Amino acid sequence: MSWQQLFATKSLEHVMEDVESGERLKRALGPWSLTALGIGAIIGTGIFVLVGKAAHDTTGPALMVSFVVAGLACIFAALCYAEFASMAPVAGSAYTYAYLTLGEMMAWIIGWDLVLEYAVASCTVAHGWSKYFQDLLKIAGLSLPSELSNSPLGVENGAIVSTGAWLDLPAFAIAALVTVILIRGIRESAMLNTIMVIIKLAVVLFVIIAGIPYVKISNWTDNFAPYGYGGVSFFGHLVWGETNPATGLPAGVMAGAALIFFAYLGFDAVSTSAEEAKKPEHDVPFGIIGSLLVCTVLYIAVAAVLTGMVPYNQIQKEAPVANAFEQVGFQGARILVSIGAITGITSVLLVMMCGQPRIFLAMARDGLLPRAFFSDVHPVFKTPWKSTIVTGVMVALGGSLLPLDLLAELTNIGTLFAFVVVCAAVLVLRVTHPDTPRGYRAPLGLATPIMGIALCLLLMFSLGWENWLRLFVWLAIGMVIYFGYGVHHSRLRAVTNAGKHSS
Repeated sequence: MSWQQLFATKSLEHVMEDVESGERLKRALGPWSLTALGIGAIIGTGIFVLVGKAAHDTTGPALMVSFVVAGLACIFAALCYAEFASMAPVAGSAYTYAYLTLGEMMAWIIGWDLVLEYAVASCTVAHGWSKYFQDLLKIAGLSLPSELSNSPLGVENGAIVSTGAWLDLPAFAIAALVTVILIRGIRESAMLNTIMVIIKLAVVLFVIIAGIPYVKISNWTDNFAPYGYGGVSFFGHLVWGETNPATGLPAGVMAGAALIFFAYLGFDAVSTSAEEAKKPEHDVPFGIIGSLLVCTVLYIAVAAVLTGMVPYNQIQKEAPVANAFEQVGFQGARILVSIGAITGITSVLLVMMCGQPRIFLAMARDGLLPRAFFSDVHPVFKTPWKSTIVTGVMVALGGSLLPLDLLAELTNIGTLFAFVVVCAAVLVLRVTHPDTPRGYRAPLGLATPIMGIALCLLLMFSLGWENWLRLFVWLAIGMVIYFGYGVHHSRLRAVTNAGKHSS
């Protein structure tokens, strides 16, 4: 085995030949379906839950600026995703893009990293769904036994402890239900997602419009940025800004941007469905950029209304949006917001669990995972059904058995790493293959991928060292699998070796 083999790249022609020669996914998604898919993946846990913690502990009303900063990082990355998706309209997302430009081993690393973004984030979202579902049960005067309402493991002072529960039953059940829906077909999944997107957008607009009359300008102007505009850290060590005395953690606009970045996860899931787009060179860039712009505007508006309705230090961390309406005397909003939240989180789970099997599919086509299993497309539904079942089992078990804090901390850094790789891959292709046809070309020349890399690295370094440690451990496990299986079954390596022997 040589280093040249480890960093061998696939040609775009090779990628398209693999798609044409194997089982093909059904092209059934148009631009608006893909945009709804992106919105479905983005709006959920972040806008209904994370805004409370960020505003209360990290940013104050300056949360609006944090959303702008995080949104800028995502926009540069989104432009790079859109360019790549128009060039290689196949399943695989960042994994495929890395294989085209950075080589097989880097492609494996990013593919393994994407499991953090999709499967582990899905576990986190299933947790959030369970809590909102149980809150609706309480409103109806019902409750689950304590043994079935929480995960058996929890985190206290950094240590994993027993909670006394057996299983988070709602988290398990919603993962199983979404798995069945996804196996049935991408068209059916997209239609259901579109319905849920319409519902949650209506609720988000209700929050903005109904909340405006309760906004007090003084809640913004009296102390707009109580923790300043910094909060930048390097491997957990503060280099600019201050810490929150109550939490001991970096605080400020930049720290808030790193925290609420989770709210933007999902727009890249559109690129995983490129192989199912009717006109991928046009529809995929439209879906990626359109969904991100819509969600950024809505996030800033919700952050403005929330911090205007209630002083930032009185915002509740749990169910902050519903609680804000309760504090201003609008009790009836709680049920409506809770319904919107559970609908929004369901659509996030649907799209996240839709993306992961398509990553497995792409890796299996290249021989890095067992091809007969992970690339098997259902003869009737035309979906990667076995990969979908594996994803469903992972999410059901992880979401119902593992602690939320442990799952959530892995997600941001894994996604940011994926974004850095995609931006770097676009930069490499701009230099090495400037004349390759592109259905969409990101604007601003080389500045777009460079800014994407810089902003995403800035947010990555602002995460604690524990996140980096977990990322390295996760990637080390992936390398064991790659060298134990992938290098021996790589189709690209087999073709290369066969060519050498024939010559």
